[in-house]
Amino acid sequence: MSEQRSVQESNVRGPVRLPEATVVVTDADEEIFLLYTDLSRKASAESSTSFRGLGHLDSHKDTLTLKFRLNEPSVNASVDASSRKKKSARKARRPPNKHASPEEEYLEIELAQDTTSLRSRKGDTGSVVWRASVDLAQHFLIQHHTRDPHALLDPDVLRDAHVMELGAGTGLLSVLLGPLARRYTVTDIDAIVPLIRKNIYLNSPTLMEHSPGSLQYPRSRTTLSPQDSPSIVVEPLDWTTVHNASHQSRNTYFAYPVVDLLLVVDCIYHTSLLPALITTIDHLSTPGKTAVLVVVELRAEDVVREFLDRWLGLPGGEWEIRSVPDLMEGPYGAWVGWKKATEPTT
Repeated sequence: MSEQRSVQESNVRGPVRLPEATVVVTDADEEIFLLYTDLSRKASAESSTSFRGLGHLDSHKDTLTLKFRLNEPSVNASVDASSRKKKSARKARRPPNKHASPEEEYLEIELAQDTTSLRSRKGDTGSVVWRASVDLAQHFLIQHHTRDPHALLDPDVLRDAHVMELGAGTGLLSVLLGPLARRYTVTDIDAIVPLIRKNIYLNSPTLMEHSPGSLQYPRSRTTLSPQDSPSIVVEPLDWTTVHNASHQSRNTYFAYPVVDLLLVVDCIYHTSLLPALITTIDHLSTPGKTAVLVVVELRAEDVVREFLDRWLGLPGGEWEIRSVPDLMEGPYGAWVGWKKATEPTT
């Protein structure tokens, strides 16, 4: 029993439970080769090819309505429903209601986008919703609400965790995952912060820090069953400013409560930002405490390779980075990083 517990603990990084299939990454070139070879194989195997573009969901609408499943209808429920339909077919031949099954649960949210800024402000990519965030949110919601024993995030640990997100864009993940954590700090550059605040207030106004009232989503939507007093904190954070600051200034001006889970979702798209992003990840990670989850849509090989190379190359040899294969369907790469606790000197 103690040996089994030891194995389980060795696969835990903060609120992250590492799947058995994770692999330690030691060489960026090898990791990129494996990722893009697998991506090419999957693309060739698909019978139909759909053009994804850069990866944003819809850059033409100012408001998007997004619907997320909270469970997977069981096979037995589907069989029972089919049986009931056959029995009642003689009485009334009506078209089936696809959403009538009590087994199916959904959460619907609305997100504002700033399509004008996307087209007019150079380098602005956070003003619209990107598929990676949508797919990751769907993955987490299904696992959480079905109490999947193999869920990547341990719901009990997450409930008492401080989650911080870099480059949050529209704030999609904070709207959906914020109620599941004790504290959720959502960040992006100054210009994006008003959009994040707007979307959080639009969907869950009472979840904002200092906002009174019941801590649940509107009654017309399925609630996420948050704990008694979660809070979402929106703050501007420019990686370049962190990168250019001295070590002392970083500790003074960029001090946050210890982060249990640092989310970096689809933030890797331009090599010029990579040094600043790596510095920020390193600064916000507490040894033996912070798990860093990086998810990226696999676009340019050279950009992803340089990111991994820089992450692996951080001085001190403190980082352990693991690849998480097949985290979700789609052209994605995912890694969990962990700054190892330093051994006390005698």
